[in-house]
Amino acid sequence: MTNNSTSWRRPFFNLYIGQAFSLLSSSAVQFAIIWWITVETGSAIALTIASIVGLLPQVVIGLFAGVWIDRYNRKSIMIVADFAVATASLILGISFFFGKPSLFFVYFILFIRALGETFHKPALQAAIPQLVPESELTKAGGLGQMVSSICAMAGPMLGAFLMSITSMKYIMLVDIVGAILAVLLLCFVRIGKHSAVQGERPSIMEDMKQGFRAIRENKLLVKMSLPIFMISIVFMPLGSLLPLMVKNYFNGTAWHNGIIQTLFSVGMLLSALVIGLTGGLKKPILMISLSAILLGFCSLIGGVLPATAFWAFCIVVFVMGTTGMLGNIPYVAYIQQSIPPENLGKVISFVTSVMSLGIPLGMLIAGPVAEAVGVNNWMIIAGLLMFLVGFLSFALTRMTEINKNMVVN
Repeated sequence: MTNNSTSWRRPFFNLYIGQAFSLLSSSAVQFAIIWWITVETGSAIALTIASIVGLLPQVVIGLFAGVWIDRYNRKSIMIVADFAVATASLILGISFFFGKPSLFFVYFILFIRALGETFHKPALQAAIPQLVPESELTKAGGLGQMVSSICAMAGPMLGAFLMSITSMKYIMLVDIVGAILAVLLLCFVRIGKHSAVQGERPSIMEDMKQGFRAIRENKLLVKMSLPIFMISIVFMPLGSLLPLMVKNYFNGTAWHNGIIQTLFSVGMLLSALVIGLTGGLKKPILMISLSAILLGFCSLIGGVLPATAFWAFCIVVFVMGTTGMLGNIPYVAYIQQSIPPENLGKVISFVTSVMSLGIPLGMLIAGPVAEAVGVNNWMIIAGLLMFLVGFLSFALTRMTEINKNMVVN
């Protein structure tokens, strides 16, 4: 889409307002499920398994999901994905009516929910350039992330509130209401057919090869993806272990965990708002470097705090949230700007799958280490590693600038 007027804002916000209902309900339900696992097991290994199960669809199926996202109507894919997640929550809610479900069954539900997200998120991101002019994609990414952050901020608090007044079997029903509202509003947003839908369809393998070629030929995208992948390995597992940090290290409750999750989301919201209004820095690799260094600093400080300093930890988590989106938003915007629409779904799904692969790899390391030495000590280790990632990314930035100057001269 090349129109630079502000006409894109109405359908864009209509789309995200509808998705906000789905994101809010899913965030609340996901919080409730993870906290239920935390209370029932008190184990870093159990949370590690839950995280890995939730990532498996993206890692395994995400490689192929982009083919269907580029072949079929992206709005229809989002609708089906929303209902799939809601159906999984309904099944889990029914199981709670008959008693306490097994941990393995809860893992299965997390897998199905993640399967819906594997199709939904790339379809949403691939549909954005059909609504937003290229010059506004970074701002749109910031505004969209702002909406997502509001939902991520309110979701844990809503989940904690619901857990204090009702049982899990009724909390699961919230996801169904959210999905219905999201689908109803999505029906009023017009997302036109992209060229891959209108043209001839190659074989699935040839379609995937086209996506791989689009990535390989984009040298800057490859350079940007390396530090993002390393961040996925080192930093992302911390998010899954924060509930255990709250419960075991700070002796907190669901409300304390809700505060932590909310503060992280508030930080993300402010970061997304600034990027949405200003467009952020013009050098995406530099933003990734800055994000990694600041995340490392926050993780290091959070790990050395005493067990009585919960409120100081809240400040650290808030700052961590403000830096988390500095690299991700311009990274996604660059993909949306530089990849042709007929390959965009494949590229986003492939990149997301590779990045998601880094998270279970990191969890396989972080879970046992946190179990052995404590989550706080893993935060110290992760902080030092993030410093290294940030400086390596900065060195990569300098090399890119030097190479550009050599070409110009």
